[in-house]
Amino acid sequence: MKIGVQLPEVERPVTWAEVRDIAVTAEDVGLASVWTGDHLLFREGGSPARGPWETWSILAAVAEATSRVELGPLVASTSFHAPAMLAKQAATVDEISGGRLVLGLGAGWNRVEYEAFGFPFDHRVARFEEAFTIIRTLVKEGSIDFAGQYHTLREMELLPSARPDMKILIGSNGPRMLRATMAHADMWNTWHVHYGNRPGGLADLQAVVDQACKEVGRDPREIERTAAVYVQLDRGTGRNPGNTERQGQGPVTGSKEEIAVTLGAFAPAGVSHLQVVLDPIDAPAVEELGEIARLVAADIR
Repeated sequence: MKIGVQLPEVERPVTWAEVRDIAVTAEDVGLASVWTGDHLLFREGGSPARGPWETWSILAAVAEATSRVELGPLVASTSFHAPAMLAKQAATVDEISGGRLVLGLGAGWNRVEYEAFGFPFDHRVARFEEAFTIIRTLVKEGSIDFAGQYHTLREMELLPSARPDMKILIGSNGPRMLRATMAHADMWNTWHVHYGNRPGGLADLQAVVDQACKEVGRDPREIERTAAVYVQLDRGTGRNPGNTERQGQGPVTGSKEEIAVTLGAFAPAGVSHLQVVLDPIDAPAVEELGEIARLVAADIR
């Protein structure tokens, strides 16, 4: 089981220099991957508005700063870019990284940023279905003619071409989204708030994925299962996410050994890759996570 970490989003203001330091530290301590959220703006109640750096720019810079870790958006909203442009961005970042990009895709959920930036929020799943067809066809096949309700492309060619074996990860638990994607996706992801942040909460969601695969004629065993898990270290004081309604169950806590036991239990639950949402999220915390990941690996072996 691989263990990676999500880079800072809006927990606090961060500079590119710190983001780079955290990503490089993740690679140095042996973590398998680094991930970025794809958000633009959070505004909640009377709190000041917060927004992260643009994710594809950060991914390109992280790709250049590192040499081994996998990287990707967790997950890219197909609403924030024309789908052919998103395929172009993915191919470019993958090239910069030397073939390490995992292309995470989703429909988005945060209405505030849609309205602020002028993106349509209606019919998100229908729009996603068209975008997904365009993106995965361009990545896997290199060209497409497409006429849909929301997008039209004529003689579109993705040049330079993308790596056709680039893995596509879908971040959704919705049956319609899963039916639209499981015939073509390589990986599935769920966020910690949707399964209780403990391995035992995954079974029902795994069953939904399995059912979607069966409905589209896909062997469920072909889909890699991944999960974001919220971990709080001793220095953590509580994560400050963009939307407090999405915090869910409390974080995984305890000694390094106790945290390792909990994370290790995700492997027999069918998870092949964990994306750790870490509190605090800084370079020293990532060093601690590296120690925990080594304990997990030793126990699983």
